[in-house]
Amino acid sequence: MIQIGIIGGSGYTAGELIRLMIHHPKIKIKNIVSRSHTGKFIHLIHQDLLGEGEIDRIKFTSDVSKEIDIVFFCSGHGQSRKELNNISNNTKVIDLSQDFRIMTQSIFNKRNFIYGLPELQKELIKKSNNIANPGCFATAILLAILPLAKNKLLKKDIHISAITGSTGSGRSHSDTNHFSWRNNNISAYKIFQHQHLQEIEQTIHQVQNNFSSKVYFVPYRGNFSRGIITTIYTYSIFSLEKNKEIYKAFYKNHPFVNISDINIDVKQVINTNKCILYLIKDKDQLIIISIIDNLIKGASGQAIQNMNLIFNFDETCGLKLKSVRF
Repeated sequence: MIQIGIIGGSGYTAGELIRLMIHHPKIKIKNIVSRSHTGKFIHLIHQDLLGEGEIDRIKFTSDVSKEIDIVFFCSGHGQSRKELNNISNNTKVIDLSQDFRIMTQSIFNKRNFIYGLPELQKELIKKSNNIANPGCFATAILLAILPLAKNKLLKKDIHISAITGSTGSGRSHSDTNHFSWRNNNISAYKIFQHQHLQEIEQTIHQVQNNFSSKVYFVPYRGNFSRGIITTIYTYSIFSLEKNKEIYKAFYKNHPFVNISDINIDVKQVINTNKCILYLIKDKDQLIIISIIDNLIKGASGQAIQNMNLIFNFDETCGLKLKSVRF
C-alpha cells in the first residue's frame, strides 16, 4: 500500500480525488491538507463522503506528512511552487494546477515535471517522479487531435469550440458560477486567449514539429455542473473511413479512449475516466467531437491514472467507472 497526501483538500478536484481513492485497492490516504478547514472532519466539507468508512474519521490537517510516497497538489494555480518547498525530495508529486505544464516552467527545485497525458507519453510517465496533470479543456482537445498530429496530418488551421460545466471554475464563488447566473444561460469567454491554449499548442508542436498553422479556441460556460463537449474541425485529405482507421489504431492500447460510430452526448462520460470521440466528414473538413468529465478524465481521474503508471499498477486500477445515464 502506498501512502497518499493531498494538498488543497477542500476543492472540487480534491473531493473527486478522495472519492476515487477510498475505493482504490493499492493506496492509503495518509492525510489531507486544508489550511482553511484544519481540524474539521473531511465529510463536513465533502458531504458525499459521509458514511464511507475510514474517511469519516479523518480530519483536515495544516501540513502534509513526511511519511508519504506521493502528494497531489489540488490548490489554485500559482500555489504549487510555494507548496513544493515543503515536500521531501523523496516524495513523488502530481500537480493538478497549471504551474508546471509549460516546458519553460517545468523545472523547479531540481524537479523536472513531465506533462502527464498518458495517451501521449505513457512510457515516460512510468519513469517519472513529478507529473504536471493536463488541463481539462486541453485533455479533451488534445485527445481529439493527437492521432492527426502523430501522423503529420495537420495541414491547416484548427478551429475549436468547447463548453464546460460550472465545476470547471472551481469551488470559489464568482458571478459566473453562481446558480442564478448559470441557470438557463451560456456565454463565451477568454476567446482565443484561454490559458489551456498554450499547452495545447505546445503539445501539437511536440508531436508534429512541422505544424505552422493557427489554433483558434472559443470556450463557453455551460449551464450544467460537470462535463466538457468539444467540437473541432480542420482540413483532411482522407475519407471518414480512413480517418476512423487512424484514430482506432492510435488508441488501440489506451483503455480510456473510445471511438463512437454514432453521435455522442456528455452524459455518456459523466462519473467516468473515459474520453469518447465521434468523427464526421463534410467535404474537405474533418469534424471531431470529444467528450470527457472535466473533474475525472480532465483532472482527478487522470491524476490517478498517472499514479497507477508511476507505481506500475494496472492503468485502470480504481478507475473502472460507469456513467449514470439517466
